[in-house]
Amino acid sequence: MTTTLHKIAPSSRQALGYTLLIAIGLLAPFVLYPTFLMKVLCFALFACAFNLLLGFAGLLSFGHAAFFGAAAYVCAWLSKAYGVTPELAILSGGGVAALLGLVFGALSIRRTGIYLTMITLALAQLVFFFAVQLPFTGGEDGLQGVPRGRLLGLFDLSDNLAMYFFVFAVFCAGFWLIRRTIDSPFGQVMKAIRENEPRAISLGYDVAQYKLVAFVLSAFLAGVAGGMKSLVFQLASLTDAHWHMSGEVVLMTLLGGLGTLFGPVVGAFTIVTLENELADKVGPWVTVIMGVIFVVCVLAFRRGLVGELLAKFGGNKSPAASSTH
Repeated sequence: MTTTLHKIAPSSRQALGYTLLIAIGLLAPFVLYPTFLMKVLCFALFACAFNLLLGFAGLLSFGHAAFFGAAAYVCAWLSKAYGVTPELAILSGGGVAALLGLVFGALSIRRTGIYLTMITLALAQLVFFFAVQLPFTGGEDGLQGVPRGRLLGLFDLSDNLAMYFFVFAVFCAGFWLIRRTIDSPFGQVMKAIRENEPRAISLGYDVAQYKLVAFVLSAFLAGVAGGMKSLVFQLASLTDAHWHMSGEVVLMTLLGGLGTLFGPVVGAFTIVTLENELADKVGPWVTVIMGVIFVVCVLAFRRGLVGELLAKFGGNKSPAASSTH
């Protein structure tokens, strides 16, 4: 089996994985509960967006909850207050998240390492403060009873199955965009900056500009994920913008495989499944269990689940994982 996988080109393995992902996504709602699957897809896109920034550009942001939460509030508010169609509401949320990403990136890329991380965390806490104080957010109650609306004014998304296929289509589009970005010349420069920034500068690349574009693109996709989540659960709350959400997406990415294409998807599915299964059984101890899983992952699966499988069977190694740990 190992020999067979070694003979398959990496691009062919990616195409095969993408085809398999689509096939599973199309069949899954007829086997599993659609609402659970929609939650997985929202967080999978969120984790993929975060992985684009950390796994391929080498920038650790601890403020991605700001993009996710801000977009969730904007999408929910536009849908509830003005009856905006779901596709426009989600794009509007993503646009606001992209603007925040532009601000976050412009301020944080001037520093590196832990200083960059702490700047993004501080800015995210400002967004959380605004989410608590602004009148249209609903404060601690959040925005409840958000209508899902009608897609393109035609398809009623109040039906769970219809909503699922909409969410799945948006996820596939976002995942495709991430894949194209990684495989593009821009993506190759991002990897070069991650591996050796001084050398990238010596080759004439405007490193700051590449980092800023990566920040904005990652923020936009995280915002799209947040907007979808607010429509799926018809709720935008402070949890979406809390720093715990930033920690959760870090855990999903590391557990699945930092710097791998499918790792964040696997990590999101694993974490969401564990949270759903353990919430009623152990209550607040879920957080402790997640912490233990994180420690075990860092110590025993340094490349993440997908990264370890690729290293063992595919002959690949995640450079981001090896350099990060």
